[in-house]
Amino acid sequence: MIIMTLNTSQQSYLEEKFKDRVTFDPVERKLYGHDIAAIPALIKPLIGDTTPDAVVQPKSEEELIELVRWANERKIPLTPRGKATSGYGGAIPVKKGIVGDFYRMKDVQAVDTDNLTVTVQPGLSWEQLDNKLASSDLTLRLYPTSYPSSTVGGWLAQGGAGIGSYEYGYFRENVVSARVVLPAGGVHEFSGEELDLVSEAEGITGLISRVTLGVQPKEDMDVVAIACPDARDLQKLVKSIIETKLPVWSMVFINPRMAEMKNRAPVMEHYGHPAEERVLLPAAYVLTLAFRLKDSGMIRSALPELIKPCEAEILEDRIARHEWEHRFKLMVVKRLGPSLVPAEVIVPLSNLGSMMGEIERKVDQPIVKEGVIIRNGSKGEPEAVILGFIPSDQRKFSYNLVFGLVLTIMKIAEKNGGRPYATGLYFSKKADRVLGKERAGKLRDFKKQTDPRGLMNPDKVIGNGLLGIALHVAGSFEPLIRPLGNVVTTRIGERPDGNIRDIPADVAWYAYSCSQCGYCMDECAQFYGRGWESQSPRGKWYWLREYMEGRAQWDQKMVDTFLVCTTCELCNRRCSASLPVEPSWMKLRGKLIDEDKQMTFPPFVMMAEALHAQGDIWAGYRKDRSAWFPADLKEKHGPHYRSKNVYFAGCTASYVEKDIGMASVRLLDKAGVDFTYLGEKESCCATPMLVAGRWDLFAETMKRNIAAVRAAGADTVITSCPACDLMWRQVYPEWAKKLGIEYGISTRHYSQIVSEKIKAGEFRFPAQATKPVTVTWHDSCHIGRASGIYEPPRDVIKAIPNVKFVEMSHNRENAHCCGSVLTLIKEPPVAADIGKIRLDEAVEAGAEKVLALCPCCQFQLRVSADKKKVPVEVVDLARFASAAIGYEFPDPNPEVQAQWTVFEAMIALMTPRGFADLMGTMFPELIDAMPFGMGKMMRAMGRVPGALSLMKPMFPVLFPILLPKMMPKVMPAMLERVKQRIPMPDYMAEQMPELMPKVMDNLMPHMIDDVVPLVTQPMIDYLRGKVTPG
Repeated sequence: MIIMTLNTSQQSYLEEKFKDRVTFDPVERKLYGHDIAAIPALIKPLIGDTTPDAVVQPKSEEELIELVRWANERKIPLTPRGKATSGYGGAIPVKKGIVGDFYRMKDVQAVDTDNLTVTVQPGLSWEQLDNKLASSDLTLRLYPTSYPSSTVGGWLAQGGAGIGSYEYGYFRENVVSARVVLPAGGVHEFSGEELDLVSEAEGITGLISRVTLGVQPKEDMDVVAIACPDARDLQKLVKSIIETKLPVWSMVFINPRMAEMKNRAPVMEHYGHPAEERVLLPAAYVLTLAFRLKDSGMIRSALPELIKPCEAEILEDRIARHEWEHRFKLMVVKRLGPSLVPAEVIVPLSNLGSMMGEIERKVDQPIVKEGVIIRNGSKGEPEAVILGFIPSDQRKFSYNLVFGLVLTIMKIAEKNGGRPYATGLYFSKKADRVLGKERAGKLRDFKKQTDPRGLMNPDKVIGNGLLGIALHVAGSFEPLIRPLGNVVTTRIGERPDGNIRDIPADVAWYAYSCSQCGYCMDECAQFYGRGWESQSPRGKWYWLREYMEGRAQWDQKMVDTFLVCTTCELCNRRCSASLPVEPSWMKLRGKLIDEDKQMTFPPFVMMAEALHAQGDIWAGYRKDRSAWFPADLKEKHGPHYRSKNVYFAGCTASYVEKDIGMASVRLLDKAGVDFTYLGEKESCCATPMLVAGRWDLFAETMKRNIAAVRAAGADTVITSCPACDLMWRQVYPEWAKKLGIEYGISTRHYSQIVSEKIKAGEFRFPAQATKPVTVTWHDSCHIGRASGIYEPPRDVIKAIPNVKFVEMSHNRENAHCCGSVLTLIKEPPVAADIGKIRLDEAVEAGAEKVLALCPCCQFQLRVSADKKKVPVEVVDLARFASAAIGYEFPDPNPEVQAQWTVFEAMIALMTPRGFADLMGTMFPELIDAMPFGMGKMMRAMGRVPGALSLMKPMFPVLFPILLPKMMPKVMPAMLERVKQRIPMPDYMAEQMPELMPKVMDNLMPHMIDDVVPLVTQPMIDYLRGKVTPG
């Protein structure tokens, strides 16, 4: 018998053991109940509810052993999960129970450069492993086409072939050994033929805890792309290449329909403009060969003769390079669906042409295919792995009918000596064909011996689940099912049809276009700072589907989940479908906060009131905005000087890290740049209001800034802050057009200008002005990915004598986010973890200093360095460069730490718990302020035993009614308590009587339901005389 739910004591054990690495959250659990595939509606009832009872993230083999043993003793099913990038249902918890998520088991444990092997934990992705190997001049022998996300353990459990399989075969053949935690909790190391009990077993025999695999020396590669007119010619060409024994490493191909769909698919965009080149493919079978550069001459000289009998042609290198660089972005065609019905098979190369031809004759739907050629297949003969997809729309009933064509493709493959690619949940009844009868028999025997109750990944591979049985039976009726799938009319192309449950039409389409590949996850700061699926872009896309289909509702937690994205834009670059991820989240910020009036992050409310009152987010006085500006430059560049160029400092450089502004104008002046400064007329660029969803205040502030620049007679804004740069360069023009405002303002970053001056010989740094130092460069998201400025800051650094420049491992387009600002104001401890990851990269690179442009990045990295004790100094680029020409500036660190002390305390205060604790210090004032004489009545009831307990259920009803009437009376006491708790500067304290009431009016309607339960019992205890306020 299998236990289907966890009781309270079992949950308590898991919480005690795994702490924040276990979740029982209903939303989170739902996100771990599916894999990459969209299950047809008619099939779902055969599977049932797949929401696990808990998700656990072990971080070591010891924890995995304890979890397996504990679950086995209690008859709780366990389902292993890598990145769930397969569509065969292997990661779906069909019996609920516990999902064991291997995300935190991703260490490289050993690299053996002599024997060319590496030993890793199973949760490491192929891309992460490859990056680690690079430091030892090694690389992978082969990897799956889901390289950016799929895991080592996942591929071993799933089995298969990929890039590099032409030379190295199936992954199983490249595994030296695998340690596996068996169902009873014991550990066994499998090697040799024993690996047949692990590879393609999908965790039914145990959970993989460690893998040792072969690697190869890292060498430069070359690629060639060849167009073949049909599948038979493709087969003939591949056979010729094999027979001539050309040293090809990898061989993949696409069919003409895939080429056509790739040509039609949208390219990646950035602020409405194409961000990559569109390369058109011929309507042919396109074969891409990858080989070592040292073998290039031999291969390229042999190919012209080999292609002649096949009527093929070698395509230009631009196409070959494009196909190679985009080899992981197959799912871009999904945007034209927005769904794909998968059909994956393996066939002998000798029957490739006949199989492809029969599919074309029997299946009337457009089928896009990608293939991988294996020189030595399962029986020593060449094989082709075909990944086929039929465009469809999972929201429509016709998706069920098109799904039936999978059976047709399977049957054709089997007729041609082939087999399904994998078993999983769907094809468990085809295990003998997929694995081989003898191997499948051994697997069944081992399963019965080690897991007689079937707790390990139930119903998979050799299981007897209802779905596997149903599909096996349905195969007999394939000739009857086929016409139903063929009769469906398939429309190709993006076609947002209108809002769905108030989700904008384009965002709704993208939600279904998301392939759930997981490419976005490992490099998303929001995700890797927390480690849970809901915090990833793919998790949010899936949740939006659930919402649009009526199975989920907005609450504050989900609103916060979308708001806390740092807007770093890495997801846009990594998305396999080139979806505009960050712009979609931005659109939802406006919908949720500006339109629906949901609550934004509380610190943004305080910033908004400060911005409205004084024009900045730090609650500084407008009259003090220009106090940092060097007195000796006022006549030459100050607010009264007119110029076509205006320097825009931004809030943080004006009020906190003042060295940034000082150094920027010194550098510009020394470089001979003509510019002016707005002074007190400058306002915040309003980036915080844009990301907070306060679009009304953003638009108001933007208009004020545009007017100020125009009034100064300028047409070019020079920035130092990347967020300000992003607004002036990208966002203001877009909004100005939308609002019908004349713009005509260009934007330049000071590093661009200084770089040009250096290259033109118009500016140079003095020799010996800097002591020898090793520095690295942090590419801030908003100056790099958002505005495309990568080289100018590096040009400036490299021009300074005695400076050794080193790169961090993640740089330029791939640079990691620092974790500011949204993480910092939402969850400071998470922000410190994210910041440490970035700073550790600098330490690993050997840097003494991290140079950066962004005031917020610098603020965040300084706070993180202090909290995590990372031995590296964070320095502003302008300060570093200006110091090299003899200028000195005040140390920003004391002010940063002072401001952070205030900031962190404010963040803690503006939470339900923070407000409840604050009210707990004010019970006398709160009770006295109650209207209608209720305060006296409450005090009297406190003296009557049991009276307040009877009234307790009324508190959630009364408090929201009474509090607005009480607040004006208790505000002086509240301000006094806030002042006692938060050591704010005088200028901020002076403004609190104006700011705090507005903040409370904004936040309390949203928070009251969460505050009341926290304050009720303490207030009752106070009225009973059990506690005193304080």
